[in-house]
Amino acid sequence: MMLGGPLPDRTLEGEALLAGLRRRWKGLGLLWLVLMGVILLRLWTLTVFYGEEYRRQAENNRTRVVTLKPPRGILYDRNGTPLVSNLPSFDVSIVPEDVGEEKEVVARLASILRLDPDDVEERIADLKLRRPYEPVKIKENADWRDVTRIEARRIDLPGVVVEVENRRRYLYDVLGAHLVGYIGKVTPEQLKEDLYKGFPREIQVGQYGIERSFDRFLVGQPGEKLIEVNAAGREIRLLGRREPTPGDDLQLTLDLNVQRAAEDALGDRPGAVVALDLPSGEVLAMVSRPAFNPNDFSAGISGSRWSRLRDHGGFPMTNRAIQNAFPPGSTFKIAMAAAGLESGVITPETAVTCTGAIRFGNRDFRCWKAGGHGRVSLHRAIVESCDVYFYELGRKLGVDRIAETAKALSLGRQTGIPLPSERGGLIPTAEWKKRARGQPWYPGETLSVAIGQGYVLTTPIQLATMSAVVGNGGEWRRPSVVRAVRLHADWTFRSLEEAERVTSEVKPETLAFIREGLRGVVHEPGGTGRAARVEGLDIGGKTGTAQVVTLRDRREARETRFRDHAWFVAVAPVANPRIAVAVLVEHGGHGGSAAAPAARKVIEAYLAPKNNPPPPGGAS
Repeated sequence: MMLGGPLPDRTLEGEALLAGLRRRWKGLGLLWLVLMGVILLRLWTLTVFYGEEYRRQAENNRTRVVTLKPPRGILYDRNGTPLVSNLPSFDVSIVPEDVGEEKEVVARLASILRLDPDDVEERIADLKLRRPYEPVKIKENADWRDVTRIEARRIDLPGVVVEVENRRRYLYDVLGAHLVGYIGKVTPEQLKEDLYKGFPREIQVGQYGIERSFDRFLVGQPGEKLIEVNAAGREIRLLGRREPTPGDDLQLTLDLNVQRAAEDALGDRPGAVVALDLPSGEVLAMVSRPAFNPNDFSAGISGSRWSRLRDHGGFPMTNRAIQNAFPPGSTFKIAMAAAGLESGVITPETAVTCTGAIRFGNRDFRCWKAGGHGRVSLHRAIVESCDVYFYELGRKLGVDRIAETAKALSLGRQTGIPLPSERGGLIPTAEWKKRARGQPWYPGETLSVAIGQGYVLTTPIQLATMSAVVGNGGEWRRPSVVRAVRLHADWTFRSLEEAERVTSEVKPETLAFIREGLRGVVHEPGGTGRAARVEGLDIGGKTGTAQVVTLRDRREARETRFRDHAWFVAVAPVANPRIAVAVLVEHGGHGGSAAAPAARKVIEAYLAPKNNPPPPGGAS
């Protein structure tokens, strides 16, 4: 008899166990395939999508390309005196990729350089578009104490780099600042220009004046060096080097002696002086006051200093010689005389009786001389600057004929001087007023135009050019500021292409008559420009006093901001002119007393020099 029932079927149990094992192996195999697929997919992604990036990073752990900035070309005056130099200085930078613990390194560096750590971090964050491993400049022109402290703590400052840079030094400070200009860090907009493509973001380029207009010669081309670095980004050894190409030198048209005389003559008074060589049209001197010191920019201008310049009520960053237009006052009578003679409305013998004023409509137009000049011809009207004579001439001519001749003498339009932002000025016409103001031209407005008031606006460079046209008998060249370039390739000076020659439509005999009138202004009794006389020099000139506002009482007349602008334009020697000058003293009063003496000093410095220019280093 059997106990416990039937025995289990061992065969069935084995088969069930084997089936379970097969399922587990299949699951493990599937999991293995999935894991291998993920690994292969990740490997493919790293190789195809990120391979170049990781290859570059790995290579940069070993080698680094460093941009070598080129030294800028030197500027010389027309006599070969250097106006600038390039001095070595130290700049402190950070390569963020090499820093590691950025906050700690930034804090240490900021402490050494006496900077706010937040400002340093902000500067690093602002340069998001820089190239990888491109240094971020933290402090320019660091002193020797900063450099030694950084070198002593090298192990605590990974990624910190001290670079030797060429710092631009303007040897005569503010002298010629608006003409020479200044340099500054390249802007994002400039980096898009063909000239600066491929340049490092921290390079300094021309930003104003000649430094900007002729940067294609001055800036040079960057070089490169390939170095091996360690994990902290420090250079171990040099692997290769391509030298930068220095910028070309420029010989300017500026005469340092004449420039200094012009600046001294104007002093601290707001205004401008322009002196041109005849017949070349070369700018011998250009002064604008108030001025700035270009060295403030080459060293990296501080925010507080820039704010003072920007907010200065005298606008020192504006070149008054080319960028500001003013009513020319009686200097415009040169154009009036030319218009009258060219049109045949008057002859040299035409005379007018000046009683001190004329009545036109319901208004009295007064002469500057209360008692009048009596009966005067055109010559005496120029010599004594008789307003009544030119009122009558303007009434006969009409505004459109006046404008035609004024423009033929270069007034009311850009001269073409190769400097940024030249202003055109304004010589009004009846059509201009209808278009600009939606009003007809009134005959009484012509009388104001006739003495250089009303809508008439000219720049000092235009009036200097007008003087050049008169001095040259109608032929003149557009003002130029650079005579020659010394190419780095062979270190020989080569003249630039001559400035465009322009021939005025005004007849030479008309201009010859006007030159005699200008001589009388300076040398004849009753001439308004006798303060411009220089013993032994034959100078011709014209004074101008341009009203700023109509004064209502004596109190306003005592306030500087309401005073008239003072003008003087000149050519010398009259028989064979070599120099043309225009002087503006803003709110200076009378042209004969305020501007003529300044022109005299400029002319004397060019035609009868007594002293050599001072040595560089602080002239102002």
